[in-house]
Amino acid sequence: MSEIIHYNARVLVADAKKALLMRNAGNAVNIMLEVEEVMQAPPNGPTRDQGTDRPGRTASGSRRSSLGNADLHRLEEERFFCSVVEKLQSVCADNDVEKLFVAAPPKALADLRRAMPEALRKIIVAEHAKDIVHLPLSEIEKYFAS
Repeated sequence: MSEIIHYNARVLVADAKKALLMRNAGNAVNIMLEVEEVMQAPPNGPTRDQGTDRPGRTASGSRRSSLGNADLHRLEEERFFCSVVEKLQSVCADNDVEKLFVAAPPKALADLRRAMPEALRKIIVAEHAKDIVHLPLSEIEKYFAS
């Protein structure tokens, strides 16, 4: 990695179920991440377990057709990413954060990008399409230090 994580920079490591917001309490040479916030998504079973209603129907003249079912599992993931972004915005605004590093699996990274306002996207220094949220903190530090 060529990015340098300076003192007080924020690091977000997330997937569709968990997000860690951390601050570098060390320096660019000796990264020491401190967890500021741990966010967990509520249990989110498959769509088939969440909704049993029949699909909606529409009529156009003498024709009728059914509408597709909503992907309730996906909607819950999107809600989780929106709550992560809200918390991130709050922390960044309250602490005058200028640099943010993000690591998440590719799909989660795309969802986070979609949920972020432009002002938050502007402070992102680096994005890593990597699933490291379940690693121990020491391993996450090693990943960003390398």
